[in-house]
Amino acid sequence: MRLDDLEESGHVEDSRGSGLIGGRSIGIGTIAIALVAMYFGVDPNLVLNIAQQAQPPERSQTAPADNNDPNVKFVSRVLWSTEQVWQGLFSAAGRQYAPPNLEIFGGATQTACGQGQAAMGPFYCPADQKVYIDLSFYQELQERFKAPGDFAQAYVIAHEVGHHVQNLLGTSEKVQQARQQAPSEAAANAYSVRLELQADCYAGVWAHHADQQFRILEAGDIEEALRAATAIGDDALQKQAQGYVVPDSFTHGSSEQRVHWFKQGLQSGQVNECNTFKGFVS
Repeated sequence: MRLDDLEESGHVEDSRGSGLIGGRSIGIGTIAIALVAMYFGVDPNLVLNIAQQAQPPERSQTAPADNNDPNVKFVSRVLWSTEQVWQGLFSAAGRQYAPPNLEIFGGATQTACGQGQAAMGPFYCPADQKVYIDLSFYQELQERFKAPGDFAQAYVIAHEVGHHVQNLLGTSEKVQQARQQAPSEAAANAYSVRLELQADCYAGVWAHHADQQFRILEAGDIEEALRAATAIGDDALQKQAQGYVVPDSFTHGSSEQRVHWFKQGLQSGQVNECNTFKGFVS
């Protein structure tokens, strides 16, 4: 990726080193977190349910990010590019885009959706409109998921920003209501899959416009993102973890679905081409 000419976002916070004070084990919730760790991202409502089982820890306030850290620079520039793309798209639609903050944390952090942990992977909390990431996930992306590369890392951020876009557009709230009214767990999961696939498509929309505006893409970048999307499909993760696939338990979509919807956004650059709910019956 070519990021050197990009500006750095003013919406990045760094809580590494601030620590959690007074935290304790969350008991049974740990089991749920271990399951969530199988997936890329996390349903914030699940995080909230887990947090209710725990004593909320206190933490010193986050500090401005250290822009001398090359990893922070990378995250900040990617986030800035998402801000430019989505501000432009929202403005063209007659709407106002309010960018999310992004918190870089180490190990664990307290959020408005409950306690976040590195094991969850990157996630978005709609209650405080923030993206959270422990940068150790990038090492896991490379070593466990065999999906190295800076564009694969940028795709991670763009996917979570996609959830922020869904929150601003009201999609997340509608899906949560549909999940609560779903007749079965499998039906509720199906709504989650559609939400996640749309976030993948929005990541593709970002890549389309970011390259048009800033010429960020280099040879092999798209392959990096597709490799990441393939590696974190529910079917691939379930095969890795347990040796077999249970489609009814999918929450993020299969590898094939994730690749398809990222490419859909990348090729079209159109938000209205990301309607993963079209014709969907739970």
